[in-house]
Amino acid sequence: MRIGELSRRTGVPTRMLRYYEEQGLIAPRRRENGYREYGEYLVDRVRKIRELLDSGIPTRIIGDMLPCLDDTSDTVIAEPDPELRALLVEQRDKMSERITVLEHNRDALDRYIVAMDRAERDVADGAVSTV
Repeated sequence: MRIGELSRRTGVPTRMLRYYEEQGLIAPRRRENGYREYGEYLVDRVRKIRELLDSGIPTRIIGDMLPCLDDTSDTVIAEPDPELRALLVEQRDKMSERITVLEHNRDALDRYIVAMDRAERDVADGAVSTV
């Protein structure tokens, strides 16, 4: 597929896809005419990259994580980098904190929606005065 189709299917602008390529996060094949040819597997890869970026992980770390993006339990790290590990732990902990905040906010929204539904039923039943 060409870059426009990958962009359409993933919701990621073509400019950003080219940036991902520059960063080594995706690697399209080149056709004889010089056009990039993006494999079907890149649709899922780009979505995962976008999710990681949205959760605050920078592209330099995502590049190191690429072997793990395919959910393989057989990932082998030839030369573990203690600094990278510390950075990944820090990013994971920040992500966990954001998840906790998001869950709290979701629960608050749920409570508010329930209160609105209850108020709507009360108005429909004539139980609430509009004076």
